[in-house]
Amino acid sequence: MKTNAAVLRSAPAEWKVEELELDEPRRGEVLVEMVATGLCHSDDHISHGDVHVSHLPLVGGHEGSGIVRAVGAEVHELEVGDHVLTSFVPACGRCRWCAMGMQNLCDVGALTLIGHQLDGTFRMHTDDGLDVATVALLGTFSEWQVYEQRSLIKIDKDIPLEVACLVACGVQTGYGSATTAGNVQPGDVVIVAGVGGIGMNAVQGAVASGAAHIIAVDPVADKQKWALEFGATESFPSLSDAAARVQALTNGQGADVTILTAGTVHNDLITEGYHSIRKAGTLVVTGVGPDQEDGLHGINAYDLAMLQKRIQGALYGMKSPNEAMPMLLNQYRSGKLKLDELVTRTYSLDQINAAYDDMRNGRNIRGVIRFR
Repeated sequence: MKTNAAVLRSAPAEWKVEELELDEPRRGEVLVEMVATGLCHSDDHISHGDVHVSHLPLVGGHEGSGIVRAVGAEVHELEVGDHVLTSFVPACGRCRWCAMGMQNLCDVGALTLIGHQLDGTFRMHTDDGLDVATVALLGTFSEWQVYEQRSLIKIDKDIPLEVACLVACGVQTGYGSATTAGNVQPGDVVIVAGVGGIGMNAVQGAVASGAAHIIAVDPVADKQKWALEFGATESFPSLSDAAARVQALTNGQGADVTILTAGTVHNDLITEGYHSIRKAGTLVVTGVGPDQEDGLHGINAYDLAMLQKRIQGALYGMKSPNEAMPMLLNQYRSGKLKLDELVTRTYSLDQINAAYDDMRNGRNIRGVIRFR
């Protein structure tokens, strides 16, 4: 069948909406009519050449929701009409990490930037015969898509797919950065540096964990204001300003937890974040930067050991998608998690470049493409 999709043929470059040929689902695969997809900064890193992929052309997108319209052979847990969310790590269920309950670190995640499906072949093709890669075995920037069944999480049909798509990446990535990676405790002082589509959910996670002070950091005034609506207690334009405030709050000790969720996390921000935390404090690094950037500078090994600080990386908030997505949606259903408020604006597929321009200029918490 034919489908319209946002394609990247080179990098750095803008997305171009093209009509592609989409194969029928093969063994263990399903055809999904997409309803919505969030606009995550990770795909913008690819289009800007900060993060490199193995195959072009490529269809981006990994934060999606849709409805199953056809199933291939040996699909056992999904049927036509099911509402689903995408999982950017499909979770094989057999590797060491899956066996330990860390499906977000499944070895299949090694294919995230490779572009082909589990069998080594592609499902999308250009009119001139080129195979088209898909980000994270997904490629949600497409009206229709074929997915491996393990890349999908079935959800209840009463949850609006237009906002449910956000828990496929951004919500849990931020929320879990506070609750799990940061292990925020009641009464803690927390800094969240960067309050866009990820950081705003780190604020929500810190609220849910009972933090006493949640200091939001963002150079964009509107985001500082929005963070207060999501539960931040104060907001500042820079990490240095926030760190000074925390010093005053803690008698010079520093933050219990600092979470770095800026759209681009350069090494100097990691160094600054490290110096904002107290003895035995935790620095959570969630946002990513250029994959070719040199290693860290300005963090002294003696200081790290003697002050017993911890630098913690976090992928999908350190939770398994099969566990996190239903939990978050239940929180939303009970009124304990804001999802609707995260969507600042919706776009059509052909507005994708304008949507990313809005993201980079701080006009959105999260932009969402709606296909229906």
